[in-house]
Amino acid sequence: MKTEILPTHTKSLFNAAVKRAVELLRAGEVVALPTETVYGLAANALDETVVAKIFQIKGRPEHNPIIVHVIGNDMAKSCVKDFSALAENFSKSFWPGPLTLVLPRANNIPNNVTAGGETVGVRWPSHPIMQAVIRECGFPLAAPSANLSNQISPTNAAHVRAQLDGKIPLIVDGGQSQVGIESTVLDLTVSPPRILRPGMIHAESLAAVAGNLQPSTFNLQPSTLRSPGMLAKHYSPKAKLVILHWSDESELVSQLSTFNFQLSTTHVIAHTEIPAGFPPENVSVIPHDAESFARALYGELHRCDAAGAELIVVEAPPETPEWSGIADRLRRAAA
Repeated sequence: MKTEILPTHTKSLFNAAVKRAVELLRAGEVVALPTETVYGLAANALDETVVAKIFQIKGRPEHNPIIVHVIGNDMAKSCVKDFSALAENFSKSFWPGPLTLVLPRANNIPNNVTAGGETVGVRWPSHPIMQAVIRECGFPLAAPSANLSNQISPTNAAHVRAQLDGKIPLIVDGGQSQVGIESTVLDLTVSPPRILRPGMIHAESLAAVAGNLQPSTFNLQPSTLRSPGMLAKHYSPKAKLVILHWSDESELVSQLSTFNFQLSTTHVIAHTEIPAGFPPENVSVIPHDAESFARALYGELHRCDAAGAELIVVEAPPETPEWSGIADRLRRAAA
């Protein structure tokens, strides 16, 4: 299969790319589309046979559910049995945007979307291309990240092509994802609600709407997953990844001596303590704020893999609420 990549940087190119994506999706194909979080591998969420193609292309475990992407509350309500008053409040506060709400599934949602569970995650994305495609299709899209299972999520079209070229007919290039990590997932089928996957909308913001949240247990893996991103190992580069604290370069080098890796194949991703004695091409510096770090993180992990890194050392993020989604992704990548 030849994979077509369509740009969208002018109005006419945007419209042509949306038209082509809609044609393929209506024909039962799977295509890669940009969202504000990461690029998604999209198919008609109401067609079990087409959704099965997503699992086959990604090599995705059947017990890992898929988020359903909608445009507007009316489409969200068509995917669930009960769109509660609390769901309405969250949609007013955070949609369109990087928040997925887990609710009781409607009968029209196929079993493979929910991994056989009785709940479904729904999200109204803010990316204009994803919105336009869903609007023109007229049906919701099942869309996990557009990468091979357990590998690093893609935040641009080149990342998708590196993993899925020849496996899908179309990648729509919508530029760099502006959030950079996957959505926050909030379970509204329990009271108080519980975060199943942290993201860039963090607990304090959610509690302001809910009034209260259940304590989250991100290290526990239930028998039936209600959300993607709950597997112990996920979002992983090919290289071994470790998360370290260091106060200066000598402390970093001392810690690295316990690992059996050459410094020449060790890459460092730092935000505060920048090691000067490493080859400059082996050191990445991401600004010390959570939004910038999230936006750049997966791109840096892709770059390290492409450069042949065998060990990736990430400077530990601060232990504050706005960094919780980043800390979660790093913890699972290092598992």
